[in-house]
Amino acid sequence: MRARQLTAAAAALLLATSTLAACTGDRAPAPAPAPVPAPPTITTGDVRPYDRDTVRDGGTLRWAVDAVPATLNVYQPAATADSALLAHALYPSLFRPDEHGRPVADPDYLVAAESTPPGRRPQVITYRLNPKAVWSDGTPFSAADFTAQRAALSGPDTAYTSTRPAGYGLIDSIEQGADPAEVKVVLRQPYADWRALFSPLYPAARTATATAFNQPLTGTGQVTAGPYAVAGYDPEGGRVTLGRNPLWWGDPAKADRIDFLAAPPEQRLDGLDQDRLDIAPLTAAVDRAGVLSGASPDASPSASPTVSGTATPTPAAAPPAAVPEAAVRELRRAEALPGVTVHRAAAPSLTQLTLNAAHEPLTDPAVRAALGLAVDRRRIADAALTPLGLAAAPLGSHLLTADQDGYRDNGPAADPADVSRLLDEAGWRRPTDDGTRTKDGKDLALTLLIPAGSATALRTADALTADLAESGIAVRPVTAPAETFVQDHLATGDYELAVLSWPAGSNPATEQRPVYAKPRPDPDGVLDAGTNFARAGTEEIDRLFDRAAAELDLDARLALLQEADTRIWQLGHSVPLYQRPDLVGVRSGVVGAGAWGFGWPRFQDIGWAGGEQSPEATPSAW
Repeated sequence: MRARQLTAAAAALLLATSTLAACTGDRAPAPAPAPVPAPPTITTGDVRPYDRDTVRDGGTLRWAVDAVPATLNVYQPAATADSALLAHALYPSLFRPDEHGRPVADPDYLVAAESTPPGRRPQVITYRLNPKAVWSDGTPFSAADFTAQRAALSGPDTAYTSTRPAGYGLIDSIEQGADPAEVKVVLRQPYADWRALFSPLYPAARTATATAFNQPLTGTGQVTAGPYAVAGYDPEGGRVTLGRNPLWWGDPAKADRIDFLAAPPEQRLDGLDQDRLDIAPLTAAVDRAGVLSGASPDASPSASPTVSGTATPTPAAAPPAAVPEAAVRELRRAEALPGVTVHRAAAPSLTQLTLNAAHEPLTDPAVRAALGLAVDRRRIADAALTPLGLAAAPLGSHLLTADQDGYRDNGPAADPADVSRLLDEAGWRRPTDDGTRTKDGKDLALTLLIPAGSATALRTADALTADLAESGIAVRPVTAPAETFVQDHLATGDYELAVLSWPAGSNPATEQRPVYAKPRPDPDGVLDAGTNFARAGTEEIDRLFDRAAAELDLDARLALLQEADTRIWQLGHSVPLYQRPDLVGVRSGVVGAGAWGFGWPRFQDIGWAGGEQSPEATPSAW
């Protein structure tokens, strides 16, 4: 699994392809928390149960990806989601997430792993490797692989151009244990998310030196250790071919070959319809159908200005509902394709309304608190998800999805009277029952930044606009292309409200911390927000994340995360809305594929049901 770095680009694209003044002392009065409801019914993952014995041996699978990855090393800056997908088939991950995002040992690589109990120093992790596990050149796994990867990812040697995932910098030493299959890792301070380390693991030859590490990991002949090996790598032709690994020691791979084909989203339904694809992610194809088919990405009169307010032309031929209507038509077309099933689930991602606390009037904590109370999260989730056939399940946590252990809705109990009181006390008065509030001659009017061309984002924006208008807050949606959504707006602070998604994972204490970390001055004295695009944070929230990251007791760690989430709500940083939808088209007869949610494909099980024909004789070309 790619070490999850919460980069700015990932934040925007998660939604677009469907991702200061407020210190501890100036927090708005905390509204009373709502009664804790039962978690909403929601499914993160949609893969039909199957019996491996019913999958026949042989055949080819044709799998759509965005592009041939520039590297298979997920720790390099050029890595993409497609890099991670292929790495799951080619490289060992000692732990993999289950359907609820909990890390579990993968027995193909790891017989057992244990950490010293809470309270004992130093923390020592003992890995017992599968003695049958070998690299594709026949070399057994060893402590040398762990040592080299730690050197590449721990940070001190800047010659390594790595993403430096959390945890590696805490490692003091690595050594062989009682025999070559045992590896002991010593940490200089407790690290709760230790199971995220060495997943994936690369051979020492590719990580031991900066020169070797920095080279793009592409092409055939690479040393791997999964059920498949690279049999072909053709960036110009848009194809990566995986064939069975002859030294694989686990359950034999069912399919002879998997062709990963670079297929633009707008061509994927045609590829399924014309029997040129067997597995195809469809979220972007559906969500951006209005743009991909030629409709205007700004197909709404209220969405035509840029974030700064400068008018941009909107094609007159594009009706206001063009983007959502195009998305519904594309989904219906997908559902009607003969011999294809559309799997749908809530993706492991957290879509939120982010408030720019550095921008007037949101510098006032009371205004942010009122805005958070004014949002009807169930109404928003219904508008975004119901048209896609998903349950309208709102989120109540900034850190956990609804089916993760410890999930709790920490959102305050919404009451229009509380919204009115907070805004009245902040000086924003409503001239009439249905008018926009004003203060010192200025309207309480805000822009809402959304990715251009996203039907889900546009439906969300329309519902938010209606929601906040009921409280006297005028909202005007504005759009920005996905390519500039982050760097030109979120990163620079050129926005007031924004809808975006963050990836959710097994380790929120370390993975989500950058989103909420208090901005601090850089060496030049300029406030550095990092990926905290709300520009609101406190020392207390930072400490809660740090304590959770070092807490080895699961219950105590979850309690700290709940407290951190409550403080984020009180700060008025952002409002959780829903989990991003995930749609995947799968050809009938393909077993073991769908929308995986938190889980990963078990590549050795995916194949054709007994009696089904695979397309060996009709290779695809894009």
